[in-house]
Amino acid sequence: MTANTAARLLQHYVDNFRELPWRSPPGAPPPDPYRVWLSEVMLQQTTVATVRPRFERFVERWPTIEALAAASDEAILAEWAGLGYYARARNLIACAREVARRGGFPTTAAELRRLAGIGAYTSAAIAAIAFGERAAAVDTNVGRVIARLHGLKNPSRAEIEQLTQALMPPERPGDFVQAMMDLGATICRPRKPRCADCPLVHDCAAFVSGEPEAFPKRRKRVARPHRHGLAYWIERSGSVWLVRRPATGVLGGMAALPSDEWTEAPASPVNAIATVRHIFTHFSLDLAIIPRAEPTSDGWWQPLDRLDEAGLPTLYRKAVEAALAAEPRIAA
Repeated sequence: MTANTAARLLQHYVDNFRELPWRSPPGAPPPDPYRVWLSEVMLQQTTVATVRPRFERFVERWPTIEALAAASDEAILAEWAGLGYYARARNLIACAREVARRGGFPTTAAELRRLAGIGAYTSAAIAAIAFGERAAAVDTNVGRVIARLHGLKNPSRAEIEQLTQALMPPERPGDFVQAMMDLGATICRPRKPRCADCPLVHDCAAFVSGEPEAFPKRRKRVARPHRHGLAYWIERSGSVWLVRRPATGVLGGMAALPSDEWTEAPASPVNAIATVRHIFTHFSLDLAIIPRAEPTSDGWWQPLDRLDEAGLPTLYRKAVEAALAAEPRIAA
């Protein structure tokens, strides 16, 4: 790889960059670190198409890190509902409050990594994009680009980071990082890469091999375990009883229907009015919905015509929709 490789990549980015609400145009002053951080946290395990409208809602409601830090946990968790991976939201709250306490974001990847929810990739991305540090931000897309450029089947993360750092030019590290992200997301795709449109095609060992999709070698998927659970539908006078899940664990701190523990043993309730299936990252779940007459735990009555204000995560939105479609749905 030569300096011309990076130059071609940066010119391609100038000509084809994705306009996103958390970015500055190529060559412009860096964006607000708050917007970079928020977008990178939201984009973990979530697509750009999903994140874009949610990001805009967040920054409209909380335009600064100080505003977000001052918001209640419940308000932030409710706004996060539907984005999934709810540990990110809890880390978001902790990180915002620490940054506000400090008076601003740290400016290096090493310091950023000490904050809640910020790992190796996120710290490097923020440091490069917001603060101009030559930090190798390696996500799945960047890792694939580097592996293909060098014809690597099973590269280690350290090897990918070293090669990314070597390719990064001394100027415009933020543009370089975002150019790599865009290249991996839109051209150097896992399947059917658009090699004819790639500015690095003549440097690419995977392209020369004739089988670019073979690099890097795909990992075998591990089968998800399956669990079962019960949720309770308690309805009265046009409202349903909701609770808040424990602060830690799956869906921690989120609004929910009252539920029992989820187990591997099948649940076979005779009076279930509906069952919904949901796929989490590490397991799948069948949740049976049982009508019940009275609440048995702390919670609140949520009007059915204002359920969209409750901040229910996807699992419980599915459960509510299934229960509302069931007849009858109220316990005798």
